[in-house]
Amino acid sequence: MTAATHSTLFPQVPDTADAVLDGLDPEQREVATALHGPVCVLAGAGTGKTRAITHRIAYGVRAGILQPSSVLAVTFTNRAAGEMRGRLRQLGAGGVQARTFHSAALRQLQYFWPKAVGGSLPRLVDRKIQLVADAAAACRIRLDRGELRDVTGEIEWSKVTQTIPADYFAAAARAGREAPRDPAEIAQIYSAYEDLKRDRGVIDFEDVLLLTVAVLQDRHDIAEQVRSQYQHFVVDEYQDVSPLQQRLLELWLGERDSLCVVGDASQTIYSFTGATPDHLLDFRTRHPGATVVKLVRDYRSSPQVVHLANGLLSQARGRAADHRLELISQRPSGAEPVYAEYTDEPAEAEGAARRIRDLVASGVPAGEIAILFRTNSQSEIYEQALADAGVPYQLRGAERFFDRPEVRKAGAALRAAARFGGNDSLLDDVVDLPSQVRAVLSGEGWTSKPPAGSGAVRERWESLAALVNLAQDFATAKPGATLGDLVAELDERASAQHAPTVQGVTLASLHSAKGLEWDVVFLVGVAEGMMPITYAKTDEQIEEERRLLYVGVTRAREHLFVSWALSRSPGGRAGRRPSRFLDGLRPGSVATAGRGGGGASGGIERGAGSSGVTAVRRTSRTPARCRVCGRTLTDAGEMKLMRCEGCPSDMDEGLYERLREWRAVQARRSGQPAFCVFTDKTLMAIAETAPDDEGELARIPGVGVRKLNRFGAEVLAICAGGEVEGDGEGD
Repeated sequence: MTAATHSTLFPQVPDTADAVLDGLDPEQREVATALHGPVCVLAGAGTGKTRAITHRIAYGVRAGILQPSSVLAVTFTNRAAGEMRGRLRQLGAGGVQARTFHSAALRQLQYFWPKAVGGSLPRLVDRKIQLVADAAAACRIRLDRGELRDVTGEIEWSKVTQTIPADYFAAAARAGREAPRDPAEIAQIYSAYEDLKRDRGVIDFEDVLLLTVAVLQDRHDIAEQVRSQYQHFVVDEYQDVSPLQQRLLELWLGERDSLCVVGDASQTIYSFTGATPDHLLDFRTRHPGATVVKLVRDYRSSPQVVHLANGLLSQARGRAADHRLELISQRPSGAEPVYAEYTDEPAEAEGAARRIRDLVASGVPAGEIAILFRTNSQSEIYEQALADAGVPYQLRGAERFFDRPEVRKAGAALRAAARFGGNDSLLDDVVDLPSQVRAVLSGEGWTSKPPAGSGAVRERWESLAALVNLAQDFATAKPGATLGDLVAELDERASAQHAPTVQGVTLASLHSAKGLEWDVVFLVGVAEGMMPITYAKTDEQIEEERRLLYVGVTRAREHLFVSWALSRSPGGRAGRRPSRFLDGLRPGSVATAGRGGGGASGGIERGAGSSGVTAVRRTSRTPARCRVCGRTLTDAGEMKLMRCEGCPSDMDEGLYERLREWRAVQARRSGQPAFCVFTDKTLMAIAETAPDDEGELARIPGVGVRKLNRFGAEVLAICAGGEVEGDGEGD
């Protein structure tokens, strides 16, 4: 449920530009009034970032500083774009374009294609997976369903990182990607896939961006036409932009700097798709004169939930962690997070369903409750448990509300009733708007009481009930409104994809829950192997899993339930343990070694925590310094060596050469470039340190857990002066 739909009434359009600023806190107001030059908004979870940037656009439009048609607001999902359009309309700035990157690019491509290329734009394929299957078959490579999905993901990643098939091998190695098949096979399938698209005259989702970039790069006249249309850009969720999207944004901007970006590096959870927070973190480097505003006042979650969220990030490592924001809850004190351990997954699902049934019975709306899990495969057991408990639910990521058949049919019935209501016997005895809507929708299957059980019948009823509730809210906000007025409102909402709330417990993956919030959140399956997921091996992947759990925690407003199961099935071996991310945070656990430190406060004094949850002890974070001269290090290569490039090295040259010879053998064995084993800088750091044990070796940047497990014993043997089998040229 979004913040926009959490309000049950329809807000009145502000009378003046200054009235648009009413109710904003000082930092949000600074965002809203900073209308010139580059602006970077670092916004923590629940701090009102969408409110700040929509009020910024609306204030600029209402004050006459921005022309609505000259503003392009870009975000990453149709839902988010629809919510933004809905909010702008409520603020009196309805003419602003709010779109996804792909939607904006597709409109431009369709318009300019005849001029730039000639003819009509090739057909856009809905699902590329069948094309990938055909490409694999053409290469005589057999893929099972899982491999087909994974190879498709590799092709998508390659395209958004602007990697051609011939460069896939090296690019994947540099990015540390675990290829689902032999990299040479993936490159071969990728190449065949591109050939098939050309032969069939189709393009895919990523081609929309690639082709738009190509047109804008090659045709300066078209680029100037686009730039004359759009003078001002706003980019939401900027931590999720891919290199390809960043390139498109740069082409839209040209030499101008009328750009506002907003994001949070601690909510970067899509790096597997090519997204990177580097563009957000480097914004001030690219735009030295940028206005930077930090939003840390959390209006969503209770102090107890915020305390847990801050605790999760206090143990984080890496560049995103260095820029984390310390949230300060603005809400009254609430309940402590509840932790629960179960013997097996069915027991965990039944336990969650029982708690939810009791919450609903106590008056908590089902639509204000969510169950969040790591993978979609976990959904089924919770669907069954909720159905058995008689609790309605809805699956996140299902069909968009206004695209549902029952909603389209109900809209047509309401439209007909508005036009010919005087001749409809259903409306003879009703006068107020809500009664008229209930009467019309009763003919479409709505009843005052919900049907028993779950399934399609219940889902259709929930959709119609959402329209009934919307009509009640609309009549309350606009006394005297007619059925025709409501139909017009529904049409505008459908255009903006600004859906009403559907009453039912939400089942969603942590990824699809991004940008949403509920009063009560159940985080389930928070055990090792699932959180972090088994295939998260590298330090970077582990940190992304931590950020994913952080996103889940910060979806909760008032109540948070965290649970895990010791085994998968009843009677199974109880070999699981709670997620390492909870160490030191859940009662009775001990903090694991982590690099603590305070987050950015945005110039606001840190509030006192009121949670009773055991907090991780924090130590001050210190910058990396040269071990020779003491200068602060910022270059990644120098940080690996822990010294300035120009400072004298105490490296054992003989050890370095032996390590290089060993690396060459390993590279030949694996068929990979030498740098994929260890980079030169990492070998130099090893030769300078000459580690005696795994602990010392692990502390060298560039080693990591995966490489320590694979190469650690051999590297330590070489450092100790021993011979490693096969490290000679003759092997």
